[in-house]
Amino acid sequence: MSDETRPVAGGARTAAVIPAAGRGVRLGPGAPKALRALGGTPMLIHAVRAMAASRSVSLVVVVAPPDGAAEVKSLLADHALPERTDFLVVPGGESRQESVKLGLDALPAGIDIVLVHDAARPLVPVDTVDAVIEAVRDGAPAVVPALPLADTVKEVVPSADGSPEPVVATPLRARLRAVQTPQGFEHATLVRAHEAVTDEVTDDAGMVEKLGLQVVLVPGHEEAFKVTRPLDLVLAEAVLARRRANDGF
Repeated sequence: MSDETRPVAGGARTAAVIPAAGRGVRLGPGAPKALRALGGTPMLIHAVRAMAASRSVSLVVVVAPPDGAAEVKSLLADHALPERTDFLVVPGGESRQESVKLGLDALPAGIDIVLVHDAARPLVPVDTVDAVIEAVRDGAPAVVPALPLADTVKEVVPSADGSPEPVVATPLRARLRAVQTPQGFEHATLVRAHEAVTDEVTDDAGMVEKLGLQVVLVPGHEEAFKVTRPLDLVLAEAVLARRRANDGF
């Protein structure tokens, strides 16, 4: 696998950046979260395949741990990936924000749309990926897949010592959404957001919001959940086993 990207047939100009430099401490000690096995295959490989499953995605950039780029390159080389998609591995930074910026810096000329996808969301369906891309193509500067909340949410005064937390407010659940990835952006808009926004944010769409631009939502999918805790891994294994039984995924 070459580190250089080839010209893309058909003029497709969408790239996906997958920051995978985090340690994933909530899953416990061991390998970085993105390299944990899911169905015998590292979660990162599932996430890469999920992006490459979209025929619109011509390049996937994986942002590896700062000292783990060689390991991730070897990992990609060892697993079957779509031939129509190019893959590039770059070393990441100390924060997710810095890693995404390094991934953006590695993109070749001619990319119009950029997806940013969590490696810890390995099972996002291709229909969700395509819906995000289509909404950016239709003119939205930033697009986020999201789901309505099933639970009532309380705003509280956080407790540092585990004591009961006072409730401040109960937001109207009908106006709230739980956001997922991939988040899609006009390339130039996302680059500008990373240049202009220096304070910490929890997602890239939040950076675009700080530019005063409109972020829009498209329907997410329940299988695009984030694998953060051991129970999430159990659920992901069950989803993957069902897919394999039903359609040979």
